[in-house]
Amino acid sequence: NHTLLTEFVLAGLSNYPELQHLLFFTFCLIYIITIIGNLLIFMVTLHPTLRMPMYFFLRVLSFLDISTASTVALKMLVNFQSEDRSISYMGCATQLYCVIFFTATECYLLTAMAYDRYVAICNPLRYAIIMNSRVCLSLVLLSCCSGNVVSVVQTAWVFTLPFCRPKEINYFFCDIPPLIMFSCTDTSSYEKQIITATVLVIFTPFCLILVSYACIISSILKISSAEGRHKTFSTCSSHLTVVTLYYARGTLIYLRPKSSNSQDTKKILALIYTIIIPTLNPLIYSLRNKEVKRVLINIIAELRKITTC
Repeated sequence: NHTLLTEFVLAGLSNYPELQHLLFFTFCLIYIITIIGNLLIFMVTLHPTLRMPMYFFLRVLSFLDISTASTVALKMLVNFQSEDRSISYMGCATQLYCVIFFTATECYLLTAMAYDRYVAICNPLRYAIIMNSRVCLSLVLLSCCSGNVVSVVQTAWVFTLPFCRPKEINYFFCDIPPLIMFSCTDTSSYEKQIITATVLVIFTPFCLILVSYACIISSILKISSAEGRHKTFSTCSSHLTVVTLYYARGTLIYLRPKSSNSQDTKKILALIYTIIIPTLNPLIYSLRNKEVKRVLINIIAELRKITTC
């Protein structure tokens, strides 16, 4: 029997009432750090000395990180402090669309950032011509359009499934794996569609990134100076770290949506890419990028002068 559902109930991270306040303050702090960190990166990269395409992409990445964290964290924080953990049918669909859109767009954006590093290192003399403002904006718009297509298709597929089981979702936000387990129909064909989408969104961009870095490493090895090799590779290390963190989690969650992995394991993996990675990205890019650190230190010094006056 198919049940017409008007709302779902999000079970959250833990069923233990005594942990709710601790979880609330923990993730509230993490969310605040995420917002402040990404806003700082956004503001720092607006500095006149940081007008390279890399920093334009970094601003877009910060916006996507804030959006992803806000889509998931705000509802989660409300649920920690409320006995009513329900989310409407349309609210659930909207949250799923937003999460897929922001994360898929970020996957494609990371590919654009890899291409930018490839041009900067392998074609330095033509870098300004190839990576002009029009090309950079086109790459961002292409990433957003691709993310939108993936999100619309995946959300539409999920919410055409008939739901006939109890409406409580053992998850902290509306995501594909718990929702398809919620369906009372055979979802094997849909799981194949998810795997296809995973290949398009994760493996195809990841392969392009690998090709870019293969060319980058080849160019770096041709540099005679060890200091020069280190300096050149350091400009890519931050991006490579983020790529490794970001693509690994998607593979583990979506490649086998009905795998034998426990729901708690999937919650942890989902928590990493929706909350933790957006918090780490500003730290990774600021701590490993000398130009960002220099501008950030100068801004802090100027603010101190203003406050002491």
